[in-house]
Amino acid sequence: MMCPLHEPVSNVFIAELIGDSPHSSSHGVPEHTLNFTQLSERPHDATMLGTSSVKVLLLAVAVGVYLIPSPIDPELYIFEGPPPALDGPLAVNTRLQRGRRLFSGQLKGPESFTADQKGNIYTGTVDGKLWRISNESLTFITQMGRNIPECGTSTDYEPVCGRPHGLRLDRDGQLIVADSYQGLFKVDPWTGEKTLLHSSTEGADGIPFGFLNGLEISKNGRVFFTDSSSKWGRRHVRYEVLETNRLGRLLSFDPVTGRVRTLLDSLYMPNGFAFSPDEDFLLLAETSIAHIIKFWLKGPKAGTKEVILNNMIGYPDNIRLSDRGTFLVGITTVRFRGRLFPPFLDLIGPYPTLKSFIVKLVPLSWYNVLLSKYGLILELGPDGEVIDSLHDPTGSLTWAVSDVFQQGTHYYLGSTDLPFLPVLEEWS
Repeated sequence: MMCPLHEPVSNVFIAELIGDSPHSSSHGVPEHTLNFTQLSERPHDATMLGTSSVKVLLLAVAVGVYLIPSPIDPELYIFEGPPPALDGPLAVNTRLQRGRRLFSGQLKGPESFTADQKGNIYTGTVDGKLWRISNESLTFITQMGRNIPECGTSTDYEPVCGRPHGLRLDRDGQLIVADSYQGLFKVDPWTGEKTLLHSSTEGADGIPFGFLNGLEISKNGRVFFTDSSSKWGRRHVRYEVLETNRLGRLLSFDPVTGRVRTLLDSLYMPNGFAFSPDEDFLLLAETSIAHIIKFWLKGPKAGTKEVILNNMIGYPDNIRLSDRGTFLVGITTVRFRGRLFPPFLDLIGPYPTLKSFIVKLVPLSWYNVLLSKYGLILELGPDGEVIDSLHDPTGSLTWAVSDVFQQGTHYYLGSTDLPFLPVLEEWS
């Protein structure tokens, strides 16, 4: 049997090529016409075949990605409503632009601050280092982990180099530091000598610490701190936010007995917090769901919590007490209403399967494009009422504010990654 590509060329086929009609001519010779419809369908069929192949390939890729295990196990979370309008005390302004940047290129991610009685300011940075700031000069104190050249170049090195977050001075003038990966430390601010008080591997109640974050010291010397997640470390904070789990805790450490107690559990990424002036309660940020809760320490409600601010205009980070008795909140990422779509986390929150699928396709570093360079800090009353807000709509001074630390008339503004220290020169 001959291959169709090599069949003999018949007279009929030749007649078709020269355009003879199938009807008889005036000379009685049968006429034939070329079947253009059949010839033109051949490349169309090839195009259809190619399109079908692409569809099959895309379907196979989609199925393959779907079958790959997701690194997160997300929960459904629905925000209470759209973000509040930018009016009243939240009205847009440029008051957060009235400052300056210090130590550009020298400090990367000064996340939180404390100060001694002489006015020296202390902070920790993304490369695992502790610093003292005095009269706008910078002095290295110590490295929380190993001091290797790669420190600060990638979050992958943070478990080795350390990452100091919350830090405060105790009654003896020693720094108490929450290192996100390693645990609670006591550090001499002048010699740099470090003492491990409680390791993250030891944790509490049989659960290791995964992401130590905020820290405060009460008047009686007890250390309060947060473990933002028992599952995800700081370098995977975006997984923590997307997963929207309740694996965070508020804990306390007794420096005399060394005992660690869990005060609150099942929290959504608990972050910074601040005591009231009388320490009868504290306000605590649940970052991943844009909440602030009040946890009572004294009185008839002691040991209970209540939500005092939800559906916030942004995701809160640290909370600090001002000299006016109000609470200053750094907003790490704004949550504004979109013209066409709701904010990203509002949009995907109700769909755990979608969140699982997204993290398999999008590298962690790509989420930065969703972060607006918009600086925002809030001033709250004791019941969570918004009293005031300072904005930097263009990020000319700062954005992604992690801390608002008042020292006299100046306000030191923290961040997790920015390579400078913004200072607001007055609250006006």
